[in-house]
Amino acid sequence: MSRSHPVRRAGRTAAVCLLAGLAAVPSATAQVRSVGYELPLALATRAVDAAIAACAAAGYPVAAAVVDTAGELKAYGKGDHATVHTRTTSFRKAYTVATLGPVFGFDGLGAFVTKTAGTPAAAALATVPDVILLAGGVAVRVDGEVVAGIGVGGAPGGDKDEVCAAAGLAAIRDALPKH
Repeated sequence: MSRSHPVRRAGRTAAVCLLAGLAAVPSATAQVRSVGYELPLALATRAVDAAIAACAAAGYPVAAAVVDTAGELKAYGKGDHATVHTRTTSFRKAYTVATLGPVFGFDGLGAFVTKTAGTPAAAALATVPDVILLAGGVAVRVDGEVVAGIGVGGAPGGDKDEVCAAAGLAAIRDALPKH
């Protein structure tokens, strides 16, 4: 009479349980939402290029980033001679306006920074990863909803960064859907 060794039997049982468990897990692609408007890559890239060009025309070497409302980087560009820290600040400004703009109802990071300066909320928000309370970001809205943020870093002052971010938005505004 042939009997299975207990260790082999346990191994087979574990393998069957693992396969059954994996079959019950939905695929990652089933988790992706495809509703609502998502800023196309071509427009995000155009906004980045326009923001960098606006600052370059004023003599400011900057970087620019576009972030979607999930906080994911959509497009990034580093202008000639922009310093290393501009990558991080442009991303964080875009991230802050894209993710907190809908919550707090602001379109420009500069106005939000001014409104919250010295408040307990500002101190608390400053501890949130990737949030930065510096001017230099603007929201991209479609049908009143924030769909992305444009952030710029590297000009001598966040107010100047924000003017360039607004130039990026102006470059794509006519291509955004209007309902």
